[in-house]
Amino acid sequence: MLSQTAATDLARRIQAGPNLNKASPEWQAALKARTKWLTIANTHQVPPAGDWWAIWLLLAGRGAGKTRCAAEWAWWEAWKQPGTRWLVSAPTSADVRDVCFEGDSGLLNVIPQALIDHYTRSLHELHLINGSILKGIPASEPDRFRGPQFHGGWLDELAAWDYLDDAWDMLQFGMRLGKSPKIIATTTPKPKPLIMDLVNRDGEDVVYTAASTYDNLHNLAPTFQKQILQYEGTKLGRQEIYAEIIDPEEAGIVKREWFKLWDSDRPLPRFEFVLQSYDCATSDKTRNDPTACTVWGVFKPGPDSPMSLMLIDCWEEYLQYPDLRPRVIEEAKSIYGDENEFGQGKKVDLILIEDKSAGISLLQDLQRAGLAVRSYNPGQADKTQRLNVIAPIISRRRVYLPESTNNKGYARDWAEPLVRQLCAFPEVRHDDLVDSTTQALRILRDMGWVNIDPVVEDDDDDSYGRSKRSNPYTA
Repeated sequence: MLSQTAATDLARRIQAGPNLNKASPEWQAALKARTKWLTIANTHQVPPAGDWWAIWLLLAGRGAGKTRCAAEWAWWEAWKQPGTRWLVSAPTSADVRDVCFEGDSGLLNVIPQALIDHYTRSLHELHLINGSILKGIPASEPDRFRGPQFHGGWLDELAAWDYLDDAWDMLQFGMRLGKSPKIIATTTPKPKPLIMDLVNRDGEDVVYTAASTYDNLHNLAPTFQKQILQYEGTKLGRQEIYAEIIDPEEAGIVKREWFKLWDSDRPLPRFEFVLQSYDCATSDKTRNDPTACTVWGVFKPGPDSPMSLMLIDCWEEYLQYPDLRPRVIEEAKSIYGDENEFGQGKKVDLILIEDKSAGISLLQDLQRAGLAVRSYNPGQADKTQRLNVIAPIISRRRVYLPESTNNKGYARDWAEPLVRQLCAFPEVRHDDLVDSTTQALRILRDMGWVNIDPVVEDDDDDSYGRSKRSNPYTA
């Protein structure tokens, strides 16, 4: 039975085509197929009204009918507009072929056969008899979006794309044909920054539709119902059944409550060691790779307290090497903390720079300038391993953040990007502050400034790691 929304859309869509009695056999087949679909479609599968929107974001649970919905929308738009070009993309080439084109709910199974001219499997191209083309390009190869241009497209499982930001940027440049290019993006939600951006644009140029598995349960096999619904009441079920966007901090390695706040009414402590840690941009693509700096002070919160760390500054900016070098040299002159017995705060004791890309040249220049600089090489450890290594320092509540003077109980505004990156990792757009933090805390731990799990040293070795320069990751 038609819902009111579907009935309204059906009338509007049919009016957009020719009179059924006077239509060609091909148009009659198209209109009959469209009418049949809108008769059985769920409310969340009916396209938005109007021409104001550019992106229809459909976040839906497993089995909610995302693929069928997008395939039905894509072929109808291609048929209504003869001679147009439409992008079809999915995480991999196999997904494009096996799901979007050849799947049970894919294009080849929902388009009336009378409308299909030919399908080239190897090229992922489906040609309609009206001259329109549906072209498949896998999101795993973002550079393939360069060059082709389209009137619109279908992006399947957007949140599962490996190179999401790069692929999204490239395909947007190709949406340049016609008066109003439109995209339908279907996906089971994940807290990717791009997904959150699109949700926040709802009502601007984005229509955001959410649906759960229950909304299409009557069309699903009993065995699938039994399997998927066993996750009811779990965090995974919230995401995969109800299409809820889970806050990435819920699954993060580091928890926000682990950090301690340094009361804004207290003066900063006397720091015994200050480290500046830099993660330099990996390339000249400054839009994608900011340089990040975190500054850490080592101090004793109280006479009987263990050594702890405080974040005393952090920033990230898009700096290419000519601008980065003077910035680092200027930052090296900074004085941190309250005055000591000599009437001044603490100078920077060590500058730590990961020896990659721009960092290599920076290291050489700073060494020639006589600054106390040291390189850092994570070796074979990936970013998750690096964060796991230093997470115990934070979980033992040995890391302090300066409290905001205006918002009691919260860290200062400039510290929030670092906390967010650490707690939401890996579901973050940039992780440069994470890299800067992990290398800084790892080095401070290895130098013996923060001792979380003491080990018995040999009697003739009292260095506690300070003199050891070997990289533990490269073994």
